[in-house]
Amino acid sequence: MQPVSAFVIFVMIWWSVIFCVLPIGISTTYEETEEGDDYIAPGAPKNLNIKKKLFLTTVISSVLWVIACMVIETGAIDFLDITEIQ
Repeated sequence: MQPVSAFVIFVMIWWSVIFCVLPIGISTTYEETEEGDDYIAPGAPKNLNIKKKLFLTTVISSVLWVIACMVIETGAIDFLDITEIQ
């Protein structure tokens, strides 16, 4: 596999995983209202923990990327055979 192809696969996996990880553990300001928070939008997240989520996304994506690369390199799934029109 070419390095650019491997990088593109990693980026695609990373973006898919980030959208799955972002909603985990989110509580909105509507759920945890406090006095004086009337100027905050009710749907805004209270604490996003973005660093933790970016790290978790990178770890999960790395594992999935290694699995995807192994499947592609070993030929476990023949992608050329799948794309042939019969």
